[in-house]
Amino acid sequence: MPSRKKPSPNSLHPRNIHQSRYEMQELGEILPELKAHIFTNQFGSETINFSDPKAVKALNKALLKKHYEINFWDIPDGFLCPPIPGRADYLHYLADLLLPKEKSKIAKNPKIRILDIGTGANIIYPLLGQAIYGWTFVATETNASAIANAREILSKNPNLEKLIDVRKQDFGHQVFKSVIQEKERFEAVMCNPPFHKSAEEALEASSRKAKNLYNDPEAKLNFGGGPEELWCPGGEFTFIKNMVKESLLFQDQILWFTSIVSKSENVIPVERVMQRSKVNFYTWVEMAQGNKKSRFIAWTFQSKKAQKDWMEGILD
Repeated sequence: MPSRKKPSPNSLHPRNIHQSRYEMQELGEILPELKAHIFTNQFGSETINFSDPKAVKALNKALLKKHYEINFWDIPDGFLCPPIPGRADYLHYLADLLLPKEKSKIAKNPKIRILDIGTGANIIYPLLGQAIYGWTFVATETNASAIANAREILSKNPNLEKLIDVRKQDFGHQVFKSVIQEKERFEAVMCNPPFHKSAEEALEASSRKAKNLYNDPEAKLNFGGGPEELWCPGGEFTFIKNMVKESLLFQDQILWFTSIVSKSENVIPVERVMQRSKVNFYTWVEMAQGNKKSRFIAWTFQSKKAQKDWMEGILD
């Protein structure tokens, strides 16, 4: 059960279209409500105030409309507003994991089914994954308000309703149980787990990061996020540990299990969990956006031959 570690990249995935600065004026023409938030900074560049939730939400709407043909997208106040380039990177690296021999040419394939754990009100991974790779998704969520919003997004993008299925997880302590149907199969699982251990830890981290970013003791982060999105008992490590334990029950229904590991201090503990588990193989996939480094862990119970046979059946 070796782990294949790769060096950290210095930028976004090569297939990620968000390599350069945002063309703010063009985005403003696509979404007029963004224009009110655009200004020229001290360096002569057009930008927005990234500490303003309304500005960031408008930017996301414009990016989704321009690059991914998502004509309606919105989230209620207080819910997580995801940075689209980083979310797209996870999908691109996941595609490499599923189809390592076709990195330069990855055709859209609706036969590839992905399970998104904790999709949130923004339902961003299914939206991007369907637009970029044509994958079909099952998205799970515990929060009723988030589910209602995710379903509204799909209803107002009717071409996606049959391609993305949103399911409620009624048991917050479970990951896969009660949402995966009998004999249902997925090529991969995606998950961006809550990484704080408590609401207090989440608030402290948010305030500290905001002060560092904006040099303002009163500043707050723009990304928002409710309890289920930002923290859970035991934090990110406990969530992933439970996820690995429960994945054993679904080893024949899911080819690759993956999860973001946001905190670098959790890498070694998660590595130990993998070494003690019954998985056949696991690997770390490193990602980067500017100075921000991130990664996800991927594991499978399938042998190399079984992995090949599984994907050949999908690609036929």
